[in-house]
Amino acid sequence: MQPIVNLWNDSEAAALGDVDILAYVSRLLGADPSLVVWGGGNTSIKTSETDFRGRHVAVLRVKGSGSDLKAAKPADFPAVFMDDLLPLLNRGAMNDEEMVSWVNHSLLEPNSPRPSIETLLHAFVPAKCVLHSHADAIVALTNNERGEEVIREVFGEDLGVIPYIRPGFRMSQMVGEAARKNPALKGVVLMNHGLVTWHDDPREAYALHVEMANRAVAGIRHPAFSIQTPESVLDAECRMQNAASLAPTLRGLLGADKRVVMRYDDSEDVLRFVNWDRAPEATRKGAATPDHILSSKRRPMWVIADNPADIESLRTAAREGLEDWHRDYRQWYETFNSGEEMLPPYPRVILVKGLGMFTAWDNSARAVIPADIYHHTISIIEAAESIAPYRSQSDADAFASEYWPLELYKLTLAPPEKELARRVALVTGAAGAIGAGIARKFAAAGAHVICADLDLPKAPSLASDITAANKANPALAVEMDVTSEPSVQAAFRQIALAYGGIDILVSNAGIAHSCPIDCLELADWQRSLDVNATGHFLVAREALRMMKQQGTGGSLVFIATKNVTSPGKDFAAYSAAKSAEAQLAKVLALEAGPFGIRSNMVNPDAVFEGSGLWSDEVREQRAKAQGIRPEEIEEFYRKRNILQANVTAEDVAEAALFLASDRSAKTTGAMIPVDGGIKDAFPR
Repeated sequence: MQPIVNLWNDSEAAALGDVDILAYVSRLLGADPSLVVWGGGNTSIKTSETDFRGRHVAVLRVKGSGSDLKAAKPADFPAVFMDDLLPLLNRGAMNDEEMVSWVNHSLLEPNSPRPSIETLLHAFVPAKCVLHSHADAIVALTNNERGEEVIREVFGEDLGVIPYIRPGFRMSQMVGEAARKNPALKGVVLMNHGLVTWHDDPREAYALHVEMANRAVAGIRHPAFSIQTPESVLDAECRMQNAASLAPTLRGLLGADKRVVMRYDDSEDVLRFVNWDRAPEATRKGAATPDHILSSKRRPMWVIADNPADIESLRTAAREGLEDWHRDYRQWYETFNSGEEMLPPYPRVILVKGLGMFTAWDNSARAVIPADIYHHTISIIEAAESIAPYRSQSDADAFASEYWPLELYKLTLAPPEKELARRVALVTGAAGAIGAGIARKFAAAGAHVICADLDLPKAPSLASDITAANKANPALAVEMDVTSEPSVQAAFRQIALAYGGIDILVSNAGIAHSCPIDCLELADWQRSLDVNATGHFLVAREALRMMKQQGTGGSLVFIATKNVTSPGKDFAAYSAAKSAEAQLAKVLALEAGPFGIRSNMVNPDAVFEGSGLWSDEVREQRAKAQGIRPEEIEEFYRKRNILQANVTAEDVAEAALFLASDRSAKTTGAMIPVDGGIKDAFPR
């Protein structure tokens, strides 16, 4: 573990008032992930403010629940009346619901964020500024069989020691009592939990926090383990290939009841850990802190194959690993359950010997959280093991953490999921008007969208725009030439590593070439077949393989054309190739249906705005075929449909969304025209 750097800057902190200085010192703590990760930690300052009657009152400004220290701003710290909190120090008992209600009734501003669950801890410590983190080095010292002994060796009389107890009223009292009985204390170590320091000067409270964390770093010896043999680690290419092949199997297993989104990680520390022979035993001891349990669960799932280079061996081990995890979780739940409904019994962290780590959650943004947390867990276990065998909370305490009523209540406040939530959707030809419209529409509906195209400047720009608007389901841009089997396979491998698999394919990439048959060059005919027929086959084949591996169904949506049912003069290469696409879609409906995978088509006509198909050359050729001037082409196509309407990319995207979503769950082999009504093109 690396020493913590004191980031305090006197010139930045000068002239800041109490609440601003609290936000400042909070950002300093949050800037170091070895102190605070993913919303952890809390901070406070005691000050005087004016209430709505104009009276000067003593208040505690404390971190609001759900805020992030690294981005802290004054509004994140609600004010609570100290006169309402201090009498509770001598109260006999108080359950969580009573405590939360009391604190909420004590707010200076009723519409403030809900104060931290550890508000009373901050109130009961007499010092003006109180800082609490889950410093990795501190947790490493506590989470071993000599924990309390080591803490006393390292900190002597400077820090008090609070035995593990779940955050809440009693823990707050214990910290407050320790601070008041021994004014010389600089803080306390919360066993299996973290570090609290305090001082009347925020600068000194922060300096003490850094000092104590660094003393913990210095108290940790060299790592106790390393990769055992070179043969235990696959080379990078084999690792990536097998991870991509295993990911859909894992995603299907973990998403049997409700889909998950996954990510793969083969960082150096992860590889070292999964290849350590005692790692499975160490991880069975539990999460590093109670806060981690909420994101990473109590234990990871292990996949240990006899031969990690063999994909079938890995898949078998994955099924066995999940069975073992389920069995352990249910036994744990049944042992300690006192009436709580069981949470979804699926792991969030999957460790694969020889391969690395997968993490899973309901969206890719959240799947990053258990990954980050487990990097810290690995560091903590490694450091703890250099002192004595790793040890964490008891199984009973771990259950109390995961099934904490206050956390279960938060689950009921979550907004309903969007229509395509938890789904991964690949859109080919995403840089074009129709592809981009579909990608944006799907992302707004909750899907994780892969923008695939040969046009790299446009595809990453589209993915970036989509991500900016949809932070929970960031998009991914991949380079894909749909006519190249290696290119398509490479893109699907990238998708598997980024998201774990695929649920929706929108096969949209296409080109248009207009020419009378007797003037049509073989190369142009072949190019149209390559893109508009073979391209759909290559992409659909890989999607079908991945969806079958997952075993959770899926939806294939083909963007065909009105020309499938009503071909156009001088449009032989395009019409013939797109008709082959349509037949492919129908056969896929037959072959994929038994696996819960649907295949449907959208037949648009004359989508001009932003379309790459309608180049100047194609406009001229189609105008010539219709006997009109090129500048009349858009109006001609509008007037020829029954509704006399302009067809837009948004219209096509709406139809594609219907076919991709559960709204069309009983529909396969269908063809939906989006053409304003072309009588000759009516499906029959």
